[in-house]
Amino acid sequence: MALASALAFALIFCLLPAAVRAADNASKISGAVDRAFQPLLKKYDVPGIAVAVTAGGRHYFFNYGVAATADKRPVTKDTLFEIGSLSKTFTATLAAYAQRLGKISLADHPGKYMPGLRGSAIDKASLLNLGTFTAGGLPLQFPEAVTNGAAMEIYFRHWQPSAALGAERQYSNPSIGLFGHVTALAMNRNMKGDFADLVESEIFPKLGLRHSYIRVPAAAMDDYAWGYDAHDAPIRVKPDVFDAEAYGVKSTAADMIRFVAANIRPEDLDGPMRRAVESTHVGYFRIGPMVQGLGWEQYAYPVTLDRLLAGNSDAMVLKPHAAAQLAAPRMPSQPTLFNKTGSTNGFAAYVAFVPEKKIGIVMLANKNFPTAVRIKAAYAVLEELAAEEP
Repeated sequence: MALASALAFALIFCLLPAAVRAADNASKISGAVDRAFQPLLKKYDVPGIAVAVTAGGRHYFFNYGVAATADKRPVTKDTLFEIGSLSKTFTATLAAYAQRLGKISLADHPGKYMPGLRGSAIDKASLLNLGTFTAGGLPLQFPEAVTNGAAMEIYFRHWQPSAALGAERQYSNPSIGLFGHVTALAMNRNMKGDFADLVESEIFPKLGLRHSYIRVPAAAMDDYAWGYDAHDAPIRVKPDVFDAEAYGVKSTAADMIRFVAANIRPEDLDGPMRRAVESTHVGYFRIGPMVQGLGWEQYAYPVTLDRLLAGNSDAMVLKPHAAAQLAAPRMPSQPTLFNKTGSTNGFAAYVAFVPEKKIGIVMLANKNFPTAVRIKAAYAVLEELAAEEP
């Protein structure tokens, strides 16, 4: 008995420093997140914010405010938020997965899968051009007259470019939408379901995301936060052409930090999904301060806040910018920060991670507030995390 007690005491003595360090680290992270995000609720009249952080393989969750002002439901790590254009990273992952399965090639053209587009100007663009917004000047949104699939195909059949292929990046929902739509058509030759079915049945489960949806089922509606517009009226995203592909995902802080962790350590994923996630880390075009990959935008790390803000500015979203195709697209050879913003009329989101430092952050909110504010808050937390990591 004495020997057993001595061994137990020795074990506790050895584990205690690690436990103390873990508690101290959690306290520092909590302080950093509180300082960065808690003031934003009052300053920008945001009902609720969920923040998730990963550092050194551990996940931390911080929840502020309410998911709905009417019933005061508190935000939790399992509250569903609209993630807006962060959905494009899942569209990119599906396309990369399809490529790894041999269903598509990024060198393919949309007319291969949509015969009505053969011979049109858009058919000169490759799937890579569509996925990196370099197809020649597709607009941010469809014209109002494009309200269904038939009108979408007519629009693309008659569209004319304003720039040479690959010469400019013009951020575009129709561009990424067509990219995802064609991917689904290619996969659906042997698999049932549309784009949303494929993401919900193939991508989310293989990434370990258990509470993410494009079409929120009735059983999950109680977890779905209400978003709030500029007049504080409750609002949720409405169906539209290519909404699923461009901005239609609803997810939680718990699932999104799992997605970040999968991007930090894709080697933990199985076969084709591992290679698909790695493929979304390949950079293809340099645009000013950042490199455009499939879904994710990249910055050499460490990166200054000014550079990150410039790459995520309104001008970068709303205006065309000169693009230079990389001579040899490949995975980054140096430490890299990956990020993506997302917004709908009632929600705001931001994700950033640095695989080499094993750090990442997710922010989801049920009001759309300035992108620069989100980035400054997340950057402050990442800087503290980086200082703690070896």
